[in-house]
Amino acid sequence: MARDELEDGFAEVLGTVAGIDRADIAPESSFTEDLGIDSLTMAEVVVAAEDRFGVLLPDDDWARFTTVGDALRYLEQSTTAPPWTPPRAR
Repeated sequence: MARDELEDGFAEVLGTVAGIDRADIAPESSFTEDLGIDSLTMAEVVVAAEDRFGVLLPDDDWARFTTVGDALRYLEQSTTAPPWTPPRAR
C-alpha cells in the first residue's frame, strides 16, 4: 500500500474514532499532546486501524506509538509484509 493511501486511511480512522480534523494530522503530531487522544480512545483507534488495514497490532507494539508517524511506519511495514498464516494444528 502506498504511503499516501496509508496517510489518508489513518486520517480517516482518526477522524471517525476520535473526531480529529484531517488538517490537524501530520506525521509529527503527538497522539496525546497534539491530538488529545487518551489511552481508551487510542485502543479504539487501534481496533479501527486493524479493521481498516487488515493487520493485527499487538498491544506491546501500539503502546509505543507516540506520533502519527510511528503508527504510519508500523502500518507501512505491516502492510508490505506477507500475510501471517497460523501454524497448522497437529
